[in-house]
Amino acid sequence: MQERFQRYVREQHLFPPGSTVLLAVSGGRDSVCMAHLVHRVGLPFAVAHCNFHLRPADCDRDQDFVRRMAADFGVPFHTVDFDTRAYAAANGMSIEEAARHLRYRYFARLCREHGYAAVATAHHRDDSIETFFLNLFRGSGLSGLHGILPRTVSTEWADGAGEPPLVVVRPMLGFSRAEIDACVDAWGLDYVEDCTNSELDARRNRIRLQLMPLLRELYGSIDTTMESNMAHLRDAGLLLDAYVGSLRASLVQPVASRVPSAVLRLQAVPLESLRRSLEPYRSQPSAQCTLLFELLRPYGFNAAQAAEMLGAIDTPHTGSRWSSPSHTAVLDRDRLLLAPVADPVPPSIDCRSAVAVDRDAPGIGTTRIYVDASLLGDDYSLRLWRPADRICPFGMQGRQRLVSDMLKDMKLSVIEKEHVYVLCAADGRIVWIVGLRADHRFRVTPATGRICALTVQA
Repeated sequence: MQERFQRYVREQHLFPPGSTVLLAVSGGRDSVCMAHLVHRVGLPFAVAHCNFHLRPADCDRDQDFVRRMAADFGVPFHTVDFDTRAYAAANGMSIEEAARHLRYRYFARLCREHGYAAVATAHHRDDSIETFFLNLFRGSGLSGLHGILPRTVSTEWADGAGEPPLVVVRPMLGFSRAEIDACVDAWGLDYVEDCTNSELDARRNRIRLQLMPLLRELYGSIDTTMESNMAHLRDAGLLLDAYVGSLRASLVQPVASRVPSAVLRLQAVPLESLRRSLEPYRSQPSAQCTLLFELLRPYGFNAAQAAEMLGAIDTPHTGSRWSSPSHTAVLDRDRLLLAPVADPVPPSIDCRSAVAVDRDAPGIGTTRIYVDASLLGDDYSLRLWRPADRICPFGMQGRQRLVSDMLKDMKLSVIEKEHVYVLCAADGRIVWIVGLRADHRFRVTPATGRICALTVQA
């Protein structure tokens, strides 16, 4: 087993030469076996253990066991205590999801602070097969059917922008649970029964304890067959990802927001270009839907939403909208507009007296306007625009128009409209559609005594 372990680690490039890897050790059979294999082959490592306090007495016992094991190896030991139930309740998560969030954020912090090249988990072949069935029943698409990958890189667990991604390696994927059990018994390794097993992932336990025994009874070679199938699906997924990634890069374009007061990271897919990309598969609508789903997968949209979008592309209705946990998609005339989900943020307005007006400054918008300070008043306010709002556009000699009509004329998208603010004078009248259009009634005239310069702060 030791030779197979070394070969798998080498073939999958899991332990970078000259680096130290952090081992996630619960104290159970799988992680203990992994730790002993890494120790026996002479790879530099440290040990990390999470105490989730789901069953305090047992979890404390596990923590002490792993601490002693790390001491016997003579390697650095890191441990942390979590109130997992409180975290799950506060964040609306299941216990399993909360434990996952807590441990991977902790591992990411340890790797960042101590320079560990990766964190190694003890997932094995049986875990990967169970994950395949979990994803199959959830309807995750091809990307979820390759099982657990030997190596992943993710920025999901970073505490802030610019932090390095977490590299997770899984050196035990080449072994079955039975092979690990046999190794533990043959080497006489001490371990503890992981106290979290009975708390986490009831669906996985049912697949493990009910579905897999039935499949093994019906198909004796199901484990090796599934391992081969997942490898083929993984290769197919790599090819699909490469094609879709290239297509996505050519289709998705960054778009500058026309609302200078809002920080919007807009992207757009031109509908005509999208139609041309889908045209070769017109006789296979399901293939078109799959391609669109894969194109939009980084934005969190599901297959049903992709099917709806596909139906709307040929006869687009401006304003049609779809929402994922992370993004919003809107049909905006001749394009599909994509934007991260974000609450409107009030712009920062700098208001200061001006001795003289820059006569070349536009009076119909931009990031700065000049107004009569006596008309503005001291109690001016900032709020999101409302459907009944009216403004007298600068240069139109006092004729009122609905703000909604103004935004329509400017051809703002639905997403952009949700981030438009208005600045109101003390008497409630709108002075400025911030960054877009000023009101004629508050203009500077020869009779103006005090001039106020209003500027949107970047």
